[in-house]
Amino acid sequence: MKQDITEPRRNWLLALFSAAVAAIVSACKTAPDATPGTPSTAGPLPGTGPVTGPPQSSAASTPRAYRRDGASHLYGLNAERIYKGRMPPLLYAVGVINVELDRAGRVTRLDWMRAPRHAPEVVAEIERTIRQASPFPAPARLGKVVYTDTWLWHESGRFQLDTLTEGQD
Repeated sequence: MKQDITEPRRNWLLALFSAAVAAIVSACKTAPDATPGTPSTAGPLPGTGPVTGPPQSSAASTPRAYRRDGASHLYGLNAERIYKGRMPPLLYAVGVINVELDRAGRVTRLDWMRAPRHAPEVVAEIERTIRQASPFPAPARLGKVVYTDTWLWHESGRFQLDTLTEGQD
């Protein structure tokens, strides 16, 4: 009788895949500083203080690096709308959007990569929030920039951006 060698190989591959996923998930975790959905007592997230005056220019040299400047700008203008703490496991909506800015930091185009079609009010609110935040920090080293961010939307209407998220349970 011939022995089936696919079963041990399958188990080994499953164990390897599970270990890789666990390593990625554990690398993404941060220690919570507050109960989910409650105000944090540790102060605002880094780069999320109130924005006063015209936005500064960005020294980012890549769209990925600019993403942090854009997210910080949005957080500063929307501090009361940011979900504090770790997001719950089930979110009301998740959207991925490209934001195109000219050399002065003005929004020139929004392009959805993954719109939460089940929540058209969230699509409209995200677009409104981005447009009202214009001008963003001017992408001085890039000229113009197209950067991508993921919006994590809670049913309360509060949100986090993937770039500055506190994690998810």
